[in-house]
Amino acid sequence: MTDDIAAGTPTSGIPSSADGYLGDPAVRAEWDNRYADRQQLWSGRPNGALVAEVAGLTPGRVLDVGCGEGADAVWLARRGWDVTALEVSGVALERAAGHARDAGVAVHWVHAALTEAVLPPASFDLVSAQYPALLRTPDAAAERALLGAVAPGGGLLVVHHAGMDTQQAHDGGFDPADYVWPSMVIDALDDEWQVEVDEQRPRVAPDGGAGAHHADDLVLLVRRLR
Repeated sequence: MTDDIAAGTPTSGIPSSADGYLGDPAVRAEWDNRYADRQQLWSGRPNGALVAEVAGLTPGRVLDVGCGEGADAVWLARRGWDVTALEVSGVALERAAGHARDAGVAVHWVHAALTEAVLPPASFDLVSAQYPALLRTPDAAAERALLGAVAPGGGLLVVHHAGMDTQQAHDGGFDPADYVWPSMVIDALDDEWQVEVDEQRPRVAPDGGAGAHHADDLVLLVRRLR
C-alpha cells in the first residue's frame, strides 16, 4: 500500500480515506472477498472504450470511479493525467497501488464509496465510470455524485455491458433494478449538459479477466456546458 493509502494523507486537496473507509462495510467486504478469491480479477489492460474516447483529449484531472486493480488509472497517469482513483475494495487498492508503483506513476487513491467520498465538487475534467457497480437509490445519489464531480467543460464517461440492464433477477442475487445504468444518468441531466455519445458498440475486450465474455458496450459521454 502506498503512503497515501496507509496514512490517509491528503494529496492535491483530495483526502484518501483508506484508514477510515467511507461506505457500507458489507459492500466493502463483498468486493474484498471477490478480489481475494483470485490473484488477479481483471485483465490488467485499460478498457477499450476509455482508450477510444480519451484519445486526442488534453490531459487534465480525472476521477476513475471503481478503479479495481488500477489498469485504467495507471494508463491515464502514464499519459499525463492527474488521476484520482476511487474504490470500495481495499484488496483491489493494494494491487492498484502496486501496479502504479511498478509503472513509476503517481495516483491519488481514495478508499470510499462514490456517494460517501469527500471529493472537491465540479473539479474533474473527466469522470470515468467503467462498468460501475453503483447501487441505485430513490434520490439518485450515485447519478448526482457522478455529475457533481465534473468541472464546467468537462466530461462524464459511463460504460456498461449492453443487455445487462434488461436481465431478470436471478438466483445469484444479481438484480439489474438495484444498479445505476447509463439511461439513468441521462434521466438526471438538465440543460447544463450535452450528450455527445450515447450508443451501443462492439466491445474492445482485453483477453482474460472477469467480464471478457460480454460482446457489446453501452457508451455514454456527456459534457458539462457550464
